[in-house]
Amino acid sequence: MHLSTHNWMRAEPLETTVRRIKQYGYESIEISGEPTQYDVKETRALLKDTGMRCWGAVTLTLGDRNLAAKDEGQRAKSVDYVKSVITMVSELEGEIVTLVPATVGKVVPDGTPEEEWGWVVDATRECFYHAQKKGVKIAVEPLNRFETYLFNRCAQALALADAVGPECGVCLDAFHLNIEESDIYEAIRLAGDRLFDFHVADNNRFAAGLGHLDWPKIVGTLKEIGYDGALTNEFVAPVDRTPAAMYPEMVETSPVDISPEQLKFIQDHGSSLLTEDFYADQMRITAETLLPLMK
Repeated sequence: MHLSTHNWMRAEPLETTVRRIKQYGYESIEISGEPTQYDVKETRALLKDTGMRCWGAVTLTLGDRNLAAKDEGQRAKSVDYVKSVITMVSELEGEIVTLVPATVGKVVPDGTPEEEWGWVVDATRECFYHAQKKGVKIAVEPLNRFETYLFNRCAQALALADAVGPECGVCLDAFHLNIEESDIYEAIRLAGDRLFDFHVADNNRFAAGLGHLDWPKIVGTLKEIGYDGALTNEFVAPVDRTPAAMYPEMVETSPVDISPEQLKFIQDHGSSLLTEDFYADQMRITAETLLPLMK
């Protein structure tokens, strides 16, 4: 296992992120699934210069992106988007694309369960075939019920992976597991060798170590099943706007260059634009919590 991180949680130059996480012991990055934001040649040069690598990318399934959409044109555009993320990862010599099939924040279905299942299986299968050609693995990620109605548990993600093909896997996230699974550890065991990626945040979605999750047991269970991929940091710090705020200086007040869609995505997760000091501290805490357990 090694320590990785997402970078969508704060709008800042990729070089700033990469050079920061390097000092804390991170080995790779799971880059935001927005291929138009990155020059592949420049990104590869940055990773080589810092001794880092691309672990993969996560699809930012926001707006009209939805592999389970009723509208055929919308599904086709969503497939094209996922394919572009896969291609970017391949060009960055990454290994994995974490796939969130349905729009994050969408909690109302477009059709019957049978209709939606057919739509999402066909669309995911097309993405999977492209990934095979590019030498990239696909891992279906379930989210909690407040972010999506379609895939919330490991068993559901495995059902889609099974329908797509035996080489399709799943990604689990400790934050979502804590909400949706009756037993976090049995969910990890259920995934077994189909577990291709694992995202980490504590039960309150702050950095690992700032909540009540049993990280020694979680990492121990991952070792038990022989997991050898990344633990990818994905804290989404909740903003407290009351006098009871634990971190009153966490929100960035200066203008930050970020698209309206991405800002909405962050805000819909209960977070906001974070200050550099607070963000860096969350990165450090995750590393100090998890790295000793991974040895």
